Amino acid sequence: MSGQDRERAGADRAPVHSGDVPRSDLAQRRIRLLPEHEWRALAAAHCARVDGLIGPYLEHRAAGSKHPVIDFLFTYYGHKPAQLRRWHPGYGVALENAREYDGARGYHRHSVASVRPPAVMPERWWRDSTASAPELAGSGHSHAGMTEAHAEAAAPDIRTWTADPAYLARRADTVGYVADLLRATASRPAQLSCFGLHEWAMVYRSEEVRHQQVPLRLGHEGTDSVVESMSLRCTHFDAFRFFTPDAVPRNAEPLTRESQLQREQPACLHANMDLYKWAFKLVPLVDSALLLDCFELACAARELDMRASPYDLTEYGYTPVRIETPAGRAEYVRNQADLADRAADLRTRLHTACQDLLALIPADTAREGHPSIRFEEARRVDSGGSR
Repeated sequence: MSGQDRERAGADRAPVHSGDVPRSDLAQRRIRLLPEHEWRALAAAHCARVDGLIGPYLEHRAAGSKHPVIDFLFTYYGHKPAQLRRWHPGYGVALENAREYDGARGYHRHSVASVRPPAVMPERWWRDSTASAPELAGSGHSHAGMTEAHAEAAAPDIRTWTADPAYLARRADTVGYVADLLRATASRPAQLSCFGLHEWAMVYRSEEVRHQQVPLRLGHEGTDSVVESMSLRCTHFDAFRFFTPDAVPRNAEPLTRESQLQREQPACLHANMDLYKWAFKLVPLVDSALLLDCFELACAARELDMRASPYDLTEYGYTPVRIETPAGRAEYVRNQADLADRAADLRTRLHTACQDLLALIPADTAREGHPSIRFEEARRVDSGGSR
């Protein structure tokens, strides 16, 4: 969105600010208020979903066991299980009596009379996060629409916590960068010819391996032979940067952080895993339903990533995708294409959330997408641990 577009949009919406809203204004606005019993039920359901995904893993980790596949999702990305379990309703939703959110990053506290949505929120802002609650919008009985009479009666007693507009304004560059990257990635055709060789390139002609607790399926010489028998076509800088020095010149093209917007493509396993990263970078501005959908995809992509790797993971219950064979490469492509289809929907949802957030930022706060600004933002938000 250009600066002129933001100015035109800003003329039609209320400014983003804190402060009490006159009660007469409540009659004309829809306040996204979730009563305590509703949001606590949603938060509990979210925690149960997380525990269903990673509960057994956490039990093993508590006993001191390392996992060569799943550890990555928490060590490289740096978003801890406890952070993943915390539920967020997304921007524009106020939580009644949510004192545990007091002081949480990105939140602020208000009375009902102070909760002023920066604009009339589109349905998608609250649909997913309140899917299990009765949708009685406009009936005078729902969190989705409070009448003036309800507000008059409730305002003095109800304290709420909601994502802070000031936090959104401070995250404008991050939201803009993520929107740019998602849009650029989706604009390109899917490339299904890398066959997961990036993991092989990370150990090519090296005695060191990244997962020392598991052996190489084909040994060092066999692994090197596979790399030398096929072309490296990696398009994801955050995989390429871990290539061994001998593998770097074998890639079809050099990759840099600066060129990420021009190279990312929608079939890349790591680009699709990164949807999880971008979602948690935007919490609490995006809701936990979207975050957890992205995490589930990241889990599936990571599994394929490591099954196609040079490592022998049979001890952990993973059958190898033998990309050194024609049948294995065909299997990899089928699975990669399925994951790309799942990722396309999530990428659209996350991009839409970014666009909605950007539309709510005042024109004098939003920064234009100058390449130097976007590059600096990429350096800041793309930092990750070792693979």
